[in-house]
Amino acid sequence: MSDDYLSDSEFGLEYSEDSTSEPDVDLENQYYLAKTIKEEDLQSAMLAFEKVLDIQGENRGQWGFKALKQLVKIHFQLNNYEKTMERYRELLGYIQGAVTKYHGEKSIHSILDFTSSSKDKTMLQKFYETTLETLRSTKNERLWFKTNTKLGTVFLERGEYFKLSNIIKELKNSCKYEECDSDPHKGTQMLEIYALEIQMYTEQKNNRKLKELYEKSLRIRSAVPHPLIMSIIRECGGKMHLRAGEFGKAYTDFFEAFKNYDESGNSRRITCLKYLILNSMLMKSAINPFDSQEAKPYANDPEIKALTLLLNAFQNNEMDKFVGIFEKNKVCISAFRVGVNNPHY
Repeated sequence: MSDDYLSDSEFGLEYSEDSTSEPDVDLENQYYLAKTIKEEDLQSAMLAFEKVLDIQGENRGQWGFKALKQLVKIHFQLNNYEKTMERYRELLGYIQGAVTKYHGEKSIHSILDFTSSSKDKTMLQKFYETTLETLRSTKNERLWFKTNTKLGTVFLERGEYFKLSNIIKELKNSCKYEECDSDPHKGTQMLEIYALEIQMYTEQKNNRKLKELYEKSLRIRSAVPHPLIMSIIRECGGKMHLRAGEFGKAYTDFFEAFKNYDESGNSRRITCLKYLILNSMLMKSAINPFDSQEAKPYANDPEIKALTLLLNAFQNNEMDKFVGIFEKNKVCISAFRVGVNNPHY
């Protein structure tokens, strides 16, 4: 359900005890009119949401905040990144008193998730750094943590490991990592940090650090991480074991990564199934990965059909058929093989 339709108590709205005034009907009507227009025409909706701000004037409140949130998303969808940043800065000004902490945090979380799909890493860096600048005065620890991890991901994708290392150090300090390695209240956050750091060591091919951190992450019991976090840790662990020739351990990790990616609806589940097929052949195993209940629905997926046929021929010791399948699908199979040696994703 959209947060636009939550009740006042869920919304985090607060009214003074001596106030008997109703919410501004004109602002509310204009806002929902703009929402309706948005379904048909983004440009017209943009003008309608700007009218909410005009009606509001200098008295900043919830409807202006909600209108700015919509304008940020519309400008982003239209690739107007300069206007996206301009409206976002206005929006951040509201979380310092114009709306409740709960409402502000929830909305910023929503916007950070919405914009994280952008391929423009420079824009994302500005987005996150602008957010962090505002959070210095608001002392919102959860939002600060999430924004910093997103900024760290930008640095990871750009290969800026020095900057990433500094962010990881800040995040660890916020969890009192050096003082209490197993703080039960910080386990989930620590796993998020480990996932970021493990990806960095995978990129750098620092197997000693990677192995140390991977094993440490699996020892944390006081955490309820998002499945995507464990997917990342397990996939990187699988690649580490694969490079070391530990095919049985790699198989276990890739299968765990697949299940977690599948649970979170992430498309990398297919990549992990490809690794499982490869591992089965390297292990000379008679076990078919698609015998499992979790993997069975993907047995005929077009992306992995060639590898599935290759595995069946291998397990049946049909070498002529194996070679024929490989030759026919050499391009896609070879492309995957390169991906095995290159841990970047």
